[in-house]
Amino acid sequence: MPLYEYSCQKCQHNFEALVFGAEKVECPQCQGERLERLLSVPARPRAEALALPMSCGTGPTCGAPGCRRL
Repeated sequence: MPLYEYSCQKCQHNFEALVFGAEKVECPQCQGERLERLLSVPARPRAEALALPMSCGTGPTCGAPGCRRL
């Protein structure tokens, strides 16, 4: 269920839509169906996210992603 960016060819409204499978997408402003899917730029991870431990290796389960202690 990726998030796509669209531009409506009828009213020029830009919007994002979460698309499930082959779900039909329409403009939320004018309900137009002539849409152009735009190229999205991926988000850069925040510095705090990079500093989180990926695994602890010792001690009780820490809940960190990849923690080896179950």
